[in-house]
Amino acid sequence: MTATLATKPIDDTAFARLESEARLLNPLLKAATGKPGRFGFRGELALRFAPKLADEARPPELLSAQVMAMANIGEKTLPFFAGYLLSFAYLKDVAEILGDTLSADGKYFLFCDNIDLSKKYQVPYLGATFYVLPIDESTVYNELLELLYLEKNDLKKKDTAGKLDAVADAALKFNAKFEIISYEQGLALMGPVRNPNENRPV
Repeated sequence: MTATLATKPIDDTAFARLESEARLLNPLLKAATGKPGRFGFRGELALRFAPKLADEARPPELLSAQVMAMANIGEKTLPFFAGYLLSFAYLKDVAEILGDTLSADGKYFLFCDNIDLSKKYQVPYLGATFYVLPIDESTVYNELLELLYLEKNDLKKKDTAGKLDAVADAALKFNAKFEIISYEQGLALMGPVRNPNENRPV
């Protein structure tokens, strides 16, 4: 097998390190999209791993759910990332895990469960700027469609990769301005963290 054939497309993208660290979990999509040179991911991003007990693989202690992200083959940074967080405080974890895949001109959206439903912020962190938005009993996908003025019916016939391409293309053009706050200000403003297991049948 030649070196070229042995290389997976993801190995030549900003996802490579995250993949090698086993952080890209439960993918609905982890593949090249319909756009030439683009690789997409939809799934969960592991932020903190539980201590391993012998050979037992345990679920992550903390993750960002409903992640939508894309990378261009041959580039070291992610142009687009979006995900759900139970608490604004975990923005720090996302930024530190993404680390060298962040860029100053990337479009990064975090939908947080414990910020005021009437507020939207821009939060600079580690050289990137995160759009921090509330999530109103919905999904990251639906929230992004609303934020980016995309019609769900227009995307219905597209496959998962096609939907991601449409959202990513619109996100890359997004340039709305929200109130700029520091991470520390956000910590002071955020509400209590909801217990995700409450009201679930036992």
